[in-house]
Amino acid sequence: MKTSTQIAAVVVAGALLGAFILRSHPPGEAGHDHDDEAGHAAAAPSAPAAQAASAASGPIAAPRTRFSDEQLRHNGVLLAAAGPARLSDSLQLPGEVQLDPDRSMTLAPRLAARVETVHARAGDRVQRGQLLAVLSSPALADQRAELLAARKRLALARATHDREKQLWEAQISAEQDYLAARAAWQEADIAAETARQKLIALGAGATDSAGTQGLTRLELRAPISGVVLERKLQPGEVLAADAPAFQLADLGTVWVTVAVPARDLPRLTEGMAARVSAHAFEAQGEARLASIGTLVGTQARAASARLVLANPKGLWRPGLPVTVALQAAPVDVPVAVPQEAVQTLDGAPVVFVRQGQTFEARRVETGRSDARQVEIVRGLVAGERFAARNSFVVKADLGKAEAEHAH
Repeated sequence: MKTSTQIAAVVVAGALLGAFILRSHPPGEAGHDHDDEAGHAAAAPSAPAAQAASAASGPIAAPRTRFSDEQLRHNGVLLAAAGPARLSDSLQLPGEVQLDPDRSMTLAPRLAARVETVHARAGDRVQRGQLLAVLSSPALADQRAELLAARKRLALARATHDREKQLWEAQISAEQDYLAARAAWQEADIAAETARQKLIALGAGATDSAGTQGLTRLELRAPISGVVLERKLQPGEVLAADAPAFQLADLGTVWVTVAVPARDLPRLTEGMAARVSAHAFEAQGEARLASIGTLVGTQARAASARLVLANPKGLWRPGLPVTVALQAAPVDVPVAVPQEAVQTLDGAPVVFVRQGQTFEARRVETGRSDARQVEIVRGLVAGERFAARNSFVVKADLGKAEAEHAH
């Protein structure tokens, strides 16, 4: 009896335990074990992973900002349609103003001489033939004395010739005497002309003055009209033969030299127009490309080019650094926008394209350009409307919107 009672108690306890287990696990969840949970966890990606997968599957949306027509008018933003344009291709190169060698000269005495007086200073404007300095040269006296003696002999020989000619024509003297007199006259004439040419080669002429001072006087006169760039002599100084005394230049026309990179040489042609701009002050001038060097330097890989620049007011001084804009032949491009329409966003060029009342910052690839327009090679098609003027206002508003979004 006792045993039966114990068995009954065990059965009752087992029934109660089973009921408790069924209540703690509702139907449908009893088979949900740890392996299933691990599988579900692996199948559901995290939020950052989902965003990365979404970005990789398609293009990232371009930054946008809204602008009503009223806002455009208020901020002076002007819209335009992209389309073809003609670009005046320009090549910008650094250059330097130089003397025109054909219009400059260094004046020097061709004999050793002592400086007596100087009549011109650096910076003076002089005319051709104007007296610049007076020198005294003993060697010049010998040359002038030789010319004077040759002229005296020439005069005597001419007189003898004339007398012998009259005597021969009157049949008083023999023809042989007349011929000898004519030969002597011709020789004297040659000797006098030789002495005169020697003085001309020395930059001097004969003098009719008596005394040593007239014979030794050497005048330095301006061979061209222009400006005295440099004076290298002082009164009382003794100059050696061929020592520089003055440097003169006609600055009415100057050269501008530029170094053209080898890659740009095919774009240049002799005679093409150029605009020259000074760095030190506000000045511009028109020039022509006169010559292009045939050699390319081994160091800079550039060729030298020379332009001729008119300088009527003397503004363009030798040594002045300038910028040269060489104007190449115009070129037609299918799509172009004004220079100010292209802004930089995240280090890349963009154009703000209008779609409805929204501006999209469209990345573009630029090509050739001139002073006003730039070619759009990729990113913009003809007919699309964009912010052509005051596009920086759109850029500023876009930056403001992104900053507010970040906060």
